[in-house]
Order: sequence, then C-alpha cells, then structure tokens
Amino acid sequence: MSHALKARAAPFRLVPVIDLRRGVVVRARAGERDAYAPIVTPLARGSAPADIARGLLDAVAADTLYVADLDAIMDGTAPDRASLEAVARACPGVGLWVDAGFADANGVERFLGMGLGRPVIGSESQRDESLVRMLGNRAVLSLDSRGDERLGPDGLHEDAGAWPDEVIVMTLARVGTGTGPDLTRIAQAVDRAGDRSIFAAGGVRGPQDVARLTEADAAGALVASAIHDGTLR
Repeated sequence: MSHALKARAAPFRLVPVIDLRRGVVVRARAGERDAYAPIVTPLARGSAPADIARGLLDAVAADTLYVADLDAIMDGTAPDRASLEAVARACPGVGLWVDAGFADANGVERFLGMGLGRPVIGSESQRDESLVRMLGNRAVLSLDSRGDERLGPDGLHEDAGAWPDEVIVMTLARVGTGTGPDLTRIAQAVDRAGDRSIFAAGGVRGPQDVARLTEADAAGALVASAIHDGTLR
C-alpha cells in the first residue's frame, strides 16, 4: 500500500501539546524556550499540567498527548516524573509522547521502565543515528528545524531508512506564531517516508491548515495554540 493511500484511509489525528517548565505548563512561541511564560488559557484554571492536559482533551478528540519536558531538553535533567504521572492520571486511556531530551540508550530505558509513555527522540539532541535505529518503533522521531537550519545529524533528516513508523516534522520557529505549517518541509518528509506516518508540528492555525496538511498526506498535527485560542476545536 502506498503512503498516499494509507494516509487517505486513516483519519487525520490531532495531537494536543503541553510544554513543561519547572513543573507548570508554559505557552510556547517561536522556539524561544527561555522566554516561555506560564500559560493562561480558557481551558483550565492555572497552569498545572494535569488540568491543562484535561482541558485540551476536553476541547478536541484525541488519543495521544505530546509532552515536551523543556527542563530535560534544555538542561539535561531527568524527566519530570511527578508532572508526567499527574498527566497520566488525569488522562486515562490516552497515550503520551514524551520528549525529554533523550540522547542515550540508558536514559530511554529508564524512562520506558516508568511506563509513562512513548519516548520522542528529537534530532536536536542526537549526535548520530544510532539511538533512533536501536529503538525502532518503540520511539517516535522528531525531525527538528529552526528556520532553514536542520537541527541534529543530516543523516536523520535525509535517510528515511532510520525512521520509525511515526515521525514528527518539528518547525520550531513556527511554534505558537500562527504563521501556518511548513508545507514544503512536510511534503519533503512525506515523499521520503514510504508507509511511515508524518506529523506536522508548528504553526497550525485552524481547519484550513488541517485541510492543507490532509491534502499533503500528513497523518496528523501537533497543536497547542490553536486549541487554546479556540480556532481549532
């Protein structure tokens, strides 16, 4: 089965996103992580991870939630287990995709032992392709970029043979900016992907962008701002 036929047969998946920093959810914008402030949203009171996660899932039908642990990604700390456990308790039956800056096999195995979700391996945190190849479909790959700069090893971006079945195309400069998804980069990934599922991340504004991504044979999109702002429900 071709990737295009597979994509049309499956419903487009929205994956809500929460970004954790110092135990609270912050509002992501343009990948400038040091400037992220605690989120203010009509979906929940305060910025507690469990409350924001539940609010997002009440707003959109989703079976997966993406969690970016920014302290772990930026500072190399251990995953925020307390926040992840709180989110898991608040969202029974929902799978977690967790990016915690995983860069070595031991760290991933410790996380998998917690039973708190599926690790996301961000290309920005990798030195080579070895961890992605070792984990296979136990992990999700995030192909990270900022503007025209691809982050991490070129081989991860170019060699689809290293990719697991689910791949995120993360355009950090578009996160939270309302500028629309990078359809060119998505199309390039889809062309390489074969039967793998490609998820867009960054810039999704509402139903029109979902329609464009569906036409581009993306399998889904990671979304936060459009849900909080009410343009995608």
